[in-house]
Amino acid sequence: MAAPAMAQTGTTQNPNRIDGYGAPVNPAVPTSRAAEETTIDIIGGYYQQTGSHGAVEGGRGTQQLTDVPPAIIVNVPLDTVSRLTANVGADFYASASTDRIDFALSTPSAHDVRYHGDFGYSREHKYNGTIWGVGAGVSKEYDYLSFNVAGSFAKTSKDGNRQLSLAGQVFLDQVTLITPYELRAGYVAGSASSRGEKNYGTDKRQTYNLTATYSQVLTKRLQAAVSTELVSQNGLLSTPFHRVYFRDNPDLNPAPALGSDFSTRFPTAARIENLPRSRFKYPVSLRLNFYATDLVQVRGFYRFYNDNFGVRAHTFEVELPVKVTQFFALYPFYRYHTQTAATYFAPFAQHSIADTYYTSDYDLAAFSANKIGLGLRYSPVYGITRFRVPGQDGQGRPRVMRLKSLDLRYANYQQTGSTIYTTADRADLKANIISFDLGFAL
Repeated sequence: MAAPAMAQTGTTQNPNRIDGYGAPVNPAVPTSRAAEETTIDIIGGYYQQTGSHGAVEGGRGTQQLTDVPPAIIVNVPLDTVSRLTANVGADFYASASTDRIDFALSTPSAHDVRYHGDFGYSREHKYNGTIWGVGAGVSKEYDYLSFNVAGSFAKTSKDGNRQLSLAGQVFLDQVTLITPYELRAGYVAGSASSRGEKNYGTDKRQTYNLTATYSQVLTKRLQAAVSTELVSQNGLLSTPFHRVYFRDNPDLNPAPALGSDFSTRFPTAARIENLPRSRFKYPVSLRLNFYATDLVQVRGFYRFYNDNFGVRAHTFEVELPVKVTQFFALYPFYRYHTQTAATYFAPFAQHSIADTYYTSDYDLAAFSANKIGLGLRYSPVYGITRFRVPGQDGQGRPRVMRLKSLDLRYANYQQTGSTIYTTADRADLKANIISFDLGFAL
């Protein structure tokens, strides 16, 4: 029998993944653990990418990046209808491209840590079939501070076969305006040691998200969900340390000539990336879950994306969870993404100084991308292991923590640039992602 529609917000057994695939619309207790249990998920992994179109150097130069993002997600029931959640973690990353802000290897900008924490409260009215929730969070790194607040509401039919959920979130961001060093006030032209003034100043950005999802059990084996996420952004949308070079700029490049560790200096000067201060995004997606047999599922996803920057994209995903044994499952997956370029994008040194807006950030380029990988999950009915923790339960017995499940996942990601660009100007980013989730219950 198919599970109720309200359980189908995610695309796999494990919603707490770090690789950006199949994220659930709303947080939920993993289905392998009882609703009355306190659950703790320790997640983490390793992300590594390479490429030759770094935006810091104007669309050329290294895109090498590594990221280690540990986090802990805690879900605590307060009683039979309400619960608290917390998601606390950090991203430890090293970026060779941001090292080029100052054109000096191993500067502080090459390594950074982002700390984040999100906290929520939800309450279920079982008789009415409704769940509402509120939350707030914060994220901090060297040049960025973000606060967010969120609210959600879901209504499920009495038979559990239909659900409408609404969620809204507001992000209030403050960005430090770190600029390329040769473009700072006080910089001495051609000097490899002068760094100019570092009183960067700040700017603000606001983001408003509204998500609506309708889920429906169509048959005993087929479920569907349609969703849309409307996004409005205002404020600083460009990155102040992204350089842009021009084919017709008459000003000479004031940066010093450097060694082989950096891209060859372009003869004319760069400017700071400039994008409009408002952006609207309006994607629509369809998700289908088909229980082919008792051992095999087919989980499909399609999203159409459009925005007022001129980016139009299509994303297809498929995942095939296979139950190898009663407690062990494999889930191979594949994702294909293709997009058009933003109106304001051009490759290295192809903008004109007459352009009002300009960027050479390849996130806004035309490209296609493939992601393929394999996940595995081990979740025996009585858990993998158990151990005592301080305290006592409601009956005065020693408290026992159980390791209920283990998820491991690997993915390979590759971008292929559009043929509208020359071979040298096509996107070539490649990445490998390994992630894990240790699921505990108390």
